[in-house]
Amino acid sequence: MRVLAIGAHPDDIEIACAGTLAKCVKRGDKVFVCHLSTGNLGHVVIPPDELTVMRANEAKRAGAMAGIEVFCAGFNDLDLFDNNKEARDKVVDVIKYADPDFIITHNPDDYMPDHTATSRLVFDASFAATLPNYKSKQDKPARLVPIYYMDTLAGVNFVPTEFVDITEEIDLKLQMLNCHESQIVWMRDHDHIDFPDMVKTCSRYRGYQCGADYAEGFRKCEVYLKGTTKRLLP
Repeated sequence: MRVLAIGAHPDDIEIACAGTLAKCVKRGDKVFVCHLSTGNLGHVVIPPDELTVMRANEAKRAGAMAGIEVFCAGFNDLDLFDNNKEARDKVVDVIKYADPDFIITHNPDDYMPDHTATSRLVFDASFAATLPNYKSKQDKPARLVPIYYMDTLAGVNFVPTEFVDITEEIDLKLQMLNCHESQIVWMRDHDHIDFPDMVKTCSRYRGYQCGADYAEGFRKCEVYLKGTTKRLLP
């Protein structure tokens, strides 16, 4: 299968679903990760232009660890708006390029505007990308496929309907997360948050909910034409 995960920022995917994506690669899937924003505002000391390059390299290193193709749509932080045709068309082309069997993205109800805009953009673009007469840079239309919403940060206001056992992938997930050094070090030194520990703790909590040592939780987008009788998550 082909799997596409679309997050707002370079570390969002590692936080919420890197274990699942690594498991997809293990079963033979081709996995794509796109972060819509550069993450250029994700630091107080490092200037945006420098941080853009740094975070792009961090994301590439993380993806390479699991055999995932990683790319960025190029928007700056907080420049994502879900009612913007330019942004929607970029996501349309991302979906057409990846031609996924299913898509993973942010929950529509989340804590910051880039996340919620990304969720809506993916929902809108996943339909527009299937229309042969909806023109974009990529010619071939995509398929209409299921969308899975990934967990929110610390699981706030999120009730999973499906789980993926990532017990064998938890170490790799944390190694991928630690590639995002610009974020990990800053939060540890200045905000006194051990971010990898928080992510591991949340994975352990989801594991308790489904009988695994560690797990990631998802909620399926339940709308007309996006249903399936198949188990798509690994």
